[in-house]
Amino acid sequence: MSSAPSRVYVARLVGLPIFDPQGDQVGKVRDLVVAMRSEANPPRVLGLVSEVPGRRRIFVPMTRVTNIDGGQVYTTGLLNMRRFEQRSTETLVIGEMLDRRVTVLVDGTTTGETVAGTVYDVAMEQGRTRDWVLSRVAVQEPAKALRRRGQTHVAEWRDVRGLAQSDGEAQGATHLLHALNEMRPADAATMLHDLPLERRTAVVAALDDDRLADVLEEMPEEDQVDILNHLDTERAADVLEEMSADDAADLIRDLPPETAEILLDLMEPEEAEDVRRLMSYVEDTAGAMMTPEPVILGTDATVADALAHVRNPDLTPSLAALVYVCRSPLETPTGRLVGVAHIQRLLREPPSTLVAGALDESLESLRPEATITEVALHLATYNLVAAPVVDENGHLLGAVTVDDLLDHMLPPGWRDRALTEGSRRG
Repeated sequence: MSSAPSRVYVARLVGLPIFDPQGDQVGKVRDLVVAMRSEANPPRVLGLVSEVPGRRRIFVPMTRVTNIDGGQVYTTGLLNMRRFEQRSTETLVIGEMLDRRVTVLVDGTTTGETVAGTVYDVAMEQGRTRDWVLSRVAVQEPAKALRRRGQTHVAEWRDVRGLAQSDGEAQGATHLLHALNEMRPADAATMLHDLPLERRTAVVAALDDDRLADVLEEMPEEDQVDILNHLDTERAADVLEEMSADDAADLIRDLPPETAEILLDLMEPEEAEDVRRLMSYVEDTAGAMMTPEPVILGTDATVADALAHVRNPDLTPSLAALVYVCRSPLETPTGRLVGVAHIQRLLREPPSTLVAGALDESLESLRPEATITEVALHLATYNLVAAPVVDENGHLLGAVTVDDLLDHMLPPGWRDRALTEGSRRG
């Protein structure tokens, strides 16, 4: 490996781009695969787990890695695109070592001082044989007294006990959570999907409700139901409240009716009402797939008001592309829809201008019973990323976005196939 640093910390590798010799990105680092030997012999690094387009994970042998430097990983470009399958003799550093409870021999002897803590990083080094091995373990002691963080130690592999064999204790999730929280929800969903069941359960238990909701929205239906079934009912209801109403409705539809009713009863009434309303529409119609909380403004709103609303970081790009001007009340179902305004148009208007003076008067609305095909034709015909859905009296019920449409147009289980389908090129 040319001009590579002598020591690389694995947690810092996660998310780094992987390039071929021509400088084209071929994937991202998601984990490190090692072969465990013993507590006295450092594990040999076999390769990287890389995520390639399609959210598929492949194995990149270390013999194919030519350089790790400057926040980038370079390979020979000759990669096997078959889906990565972990063997029983292999261990994932991020998925299975991080947060493991261990004991460190401070002076390197079994009779000397020891400290207990959890692993927060592992370093690998290249030896004289050109093989890479795990050489150092970064361990953090539990916080004591008024200290917010415990003391840290970086120890030689041979001076750490508890990594080569599991002692049966539950593995924590603190440092893996940090890695997950740095990822986009879709990437975090992929990593969570690939974790062993016990590890995944521990991570799910430690995730914040809003973050877990974001990740659940990106997971296959089977994984969503499985994770929800492992939560107590009150927390499951809390997570559903944090999900967008249309995604929550889709998930609740997959649950047994009695379970669905219990969760809906535990949810906040306003949140449950939105979900129940979406579930009342026939599946795969505009009403069932719409988002009931687009950006809604009154007739006296200015361009400055509109721009302030769409700055909300929780809005998806498609939801932030249009604002909907309605008469009171301004919560769906609203008063009569006056019209919609494109943010691109509003950016060209003075901030004090009324949004009502910049409406797209040619844009037609969808009815809630519109089929997927009708919604797709509507968005494609008018080059839209979102469109209003109104009832027979012109009251705004919600908005259908292009990402809602794609979720329903793709074949059932498409998320699962995106996670697990192997390449036929391998």
